[in-house]
Amino acid sequence: MTEPARASTPSTAPTAPTAPTAESAPLSGLTRQQRLDYLRRRIAGVPARGEAVAGRAPRDEAATAESVLPVPAPVAALLPRGGLSRGSVVSVSGATSLLLGLLAAVTESGGHAAVIGHPRLGVLAATEMGAQLQRLAFVPDPGPDPVEVAAVLLDGMDLVVLGLGGISVSPSRARAVVARARSKQSTLVVTDGHWGGAEMRLEARVQGYGGVARGATGGGGRLRSVRLAVRAQGRSFQPRSACLDVRSACGRVEWVPEAVALTSAAAAR
Repeated sequence: MTEPARASTPSTAPTAPTAPTAESAPLSGLTRQQRLDYLRRRIAGVPARGEAVAGRAPRDEAATAESVLPVPAPVAALLPRGGLSRGSVVSVSGATSLLLGLLAAVTESGGHAAVIGHPRLGVLAATEMGAQLQRLAFVPDPGPDPVEVAAVLLDGMDLVVLGLGGISVSPSRARAVVARARSKQSTLVVTDGHWGGAEMRLEARVQGYGGVARGATGGGGRLRSVRLAVRAQGRSFQPRSACLDVRSACGRVEWVPEAVALTSAAAAR
């Protein structure tokens, strides 16, 4: 379809140009999608004032936000980009609460995730953290080749969690899956096995519990919080650690930071 001719305007005093609107004559008779395409072409052809300087930053910020998957806020403080980079492979070990927190943060923000090879994952706990079950897919028994299942799911998911069941993935196989993750801009989280070459490693260790004081009759109290020590290590940044609490409050599980500290390589030894 050729672009409709510009409608003539009455002879009046010149005025400042205005942005085209859906009510303008050139758009009459077009479908909604055709109107949108027409307006986008018109707006793209008119440089905004100061676009070369001021207009660049918002686009860069938006691109950065889109290339990172969200994580719980106290964990975000440990990561250089404040989240999990799309197209990367992340190794997660230790307490399951960290894995549940990642799933909750991604699905609560509108992303979709798949969990492979974790038949006993605490779905209720993930829901209490904010996970949206309608955006979660589970493959508890992936069969003899869970890596192949993960490679397929990278095609349509923002986050894929792969439980390796103790196996070690060969470097050549790992490189092929990493290439697929990058091409699909999906993030792969591997657990319970060895995956060489992961760009980032996250580890969570339980350091204590809160709210387990005994009652007057000698019975056990209610568990209200778990204290975790979380450590992040990657290729491009020094190891970082944080101590935080995962607490139950008002029917929801919250992540509460206790302390965040940089750990030098010498201190790690």
